[in-house]
Amino acid sequence: MTAIVDQAEGIARLASMLATAERLLVFTGAGISTASGIPDYRGPEGVWNTRRPIFYDAFMSQHDARVEYWRQKAEDREAFGSARPNAVHKSIAELQRAGRIELVVTQNVDGLHRVAGTASGLLVEIHGTNALIECQSCGARSEPDEHFALFEETGEPPLCDCGGYLKPATISFGQQLRAVDLARAFDAADHADMAIALGSTLAVTPAADIPLEAARHGAPYAVVNRGATEHDRSPFVTLRVEGDVGTIFPAAVVRALEH
Repeated sequence: MTAIVDQAEGIARLASMLATAERLLVFTGAGISTASGIPDYRGPEGVWNTRRPIFYDAFMSQHDARVEYWRQKAEDREAFGSARPNAVHKSIAELQRAGRIELVVTQNVDGLHRVAGTASGLLVEIHGTNALIECQSCGARSEPDEHFALFEETGEPPLCDCGGYLKPATISFGQQLRAVDLARAFDAADHADMAIALGSTLAVTPAADIPLEAARHGAPYAVVNRGATEHDRSPFVTLRVEGDVGTIFPAAVVRALEH
């Protein structure tokens, strides 16, 4: 088990690790977006504890479940529509511009990495994105505005022209992750020379196995989070920093890029 270090020591040690990384695998969770006004999923006010999740099988088989799913998504869209990237998203984009990123893998569906400037070719949104709507039958994707407007007007979940059910292009509870996204992420883990997990409890697999894969191949592995994570007792963790990721990571990146 790696000793957990505090913020001051963590910034210094993390900066030293980042300064030598040339193929960094970044793994991000809901904790990096709380500073943008988006609550996390598993914290006290998170979705996991405050809202009944709609499982994919129910969405596909029950009209009432589809109505409730679209109601929740419309509520989220209104609440978080003004969210903007914060210092963590921007620091990751800075590392990209410095040529240090192998891949950014995010559990978040808020699209803030893209807005901050992370290139699509260097980004895997492993749990999908709210920025698009996807047909569950034909796979067609479209912009969300007209579909939410129709739901607001009618109260009925919108349908695709093919007759299939439409939903935001996120991975719902019980829905399989996209094989192509997993393959890209694990391939990057095999080639990374450092891995870092930011703002994630690392409780959801197989996504949480991605940074561990890099560590198993010998890459140093740092975890920054406020609160316990599932990897805290892993022998593969090189550095575990406890505290506010929005303070720790940007400060470490500034120091690393000064070298």
